[in-house]
Amino acid sequence: MSETTPKKQNLDGIRHIVAQSGVAGLGMSTLEQALAARGQPMPRRTILRRLNDLIAAGAVQSSGNKRAVVYRAMQSEPPWPRAVLTANEVREPQRNTLVSAPMQVPLSAQALEIRDHIRQPLAQRASVGYQHSMVDAYTPNQTAYLSPEQRARLWELGRTALAGQQPQQPAGTYARQILDRLLVDLSWASSRLEGNTYTQLDTQNLVEFGQAAAGKDALETQMVLNHKAAIEMLIDNADDIGFNRFTILNLHAVLSDNLIADPLASGRLRKREVRISGTSYIPLAVPQQLQDGFDAVLAKAAQITDPFEQAFFAMVHLPYLQAFEDVNKRVSRLAANIPLLQHNLCPLSFVDVPTQAYIEGLQGVYELQATELLRDVFIWAYERSCQRYLAIRQTLGEPDAFRLQYRDAIQQTVQAVVRGNLRGTPEEIAQAAASLVSSNAMQSLVEAVTVDLAHLYEGNVARYRLKLSELRKWEHRH
Repeated sequence: MSETTPKKQNLDGIRHIVAQSGVAGLGMSTLEQALAARGQPMPRRTILRRLNDLIAAGAVQSSGNKRAVVYRAMQSEPPWPRAVLTANEVREPQRNTLVSAPMQVPLSAQALEIRDHIRQPLAQRASVGYQHSMVDAYTPNQTAYLSPEQRARLWELGRTALAGQQPQQPAGTYARQILDRLLVDLSWASSRLEGNTYTQLDTQNLVEFGQAAAGKDALETQMVLNHKAAIEMLIDNADDIGFNRFTILNLHAVLSDNLIADPLASGRLRKREVRISGTSYIPLAVPQQLQDGFDAVLAKAAQITDPFEQAFFAMVHLPYLQAFEDVNKRVSRLAANIPLLQHNLCPLSFVDVPTQAYIEGLQGVYELQATELLRDVFIWAYERSCQRYLAIRQTLGEPDAFRLQYRDAIQQTVQAVVRGNLRGTPEEIAQAAASLVSSNAMQSLVEAVTVDLAHLYEGNVARYRLKLSELRKWEHRH
């Protein structure tokens, strides 16, 4: 029996039961009982994984919070083609059956036309320079690259992962709840789109334990670590970041650290010509034009009120301008997460995004000033991110409410203990936190800080805004 046969049977069984439930739908417990009665009992985690496959394929939809989640069969097609089921299976529209196929992004007719142009030999594609009219013609909150239907669907997806949270949470709250997973996912996926050969497991070992993968180039290790630091910077400063020079320049500085030949080019707009391989596009070369273009892009991005339109605008215009000597695409991918963090929406991790589809989408912008191909990649990628983090939330359960409320106080107390070279006794912790929390919360804070100090190491020291040298000094004394 082939390896995929049991999985296909599980998918078919779940889909059949959900379809029989009609518009009322059914919950997890009812689904478990129905599967057992059908002779297909399976662990709840397996059911969740198969449900997420079906949701990603557009065969099933979910609604509700936590234990009250209800699953229903999809009654109509969404406003764009749905994602494939897994890396090896897609839904065949004519028969609604599973067939073997490589991972692919469903594309609209306009996107296919762009792709066909990009796939012509480079010699047949006319050279084209930067078109100022592309950003000049864009009027924030009037012009839109994403349709109202697409934005509405993205809002629905992005908020699904927030089920059960209070509506008024500080910016970055949701990202902090899944921080450990997001650091690995986004660091790995964004680096992979640059040709980095670190595997997801390699990335996890580096991000969580500081263990560089054997046999990998030092530049690849540095790229992953830079992503980790940049993500932490955005989340730690979620209330203050935005589409302004300070944020984007510093984001570039962190992402390009120790990766650019000229250290002075890190965090600064470029002053020399650059070329992009594989495309007929020729970026701007005059520094003053770059300055003006950079300011224009940021000014318009900052005015956009819809977070998804704002995110996609950044993914289009930051690489198109090529404001930096290198690392432009990485800056755009992390900058796209800024409005998502600020609105506490599910982040965009780029996991599963095919490199060719992403690069061709950018080339469509470069050479044709056409956004439809990159738009389809963006929408598909966000849908998969939402399904991924919804499944993670369902598996992990609710985060520690105390840690969420007193996150800053915990961080500041850890800083005080380390920088003050204290041993970290309960009495010392309480004294360091005396002005940060009430007496009612003190015992819980002491316990939380004690745990964090016990697990403090070089792989997570930046989370507390500490330097590695400060950690080493503290460890040496104690």
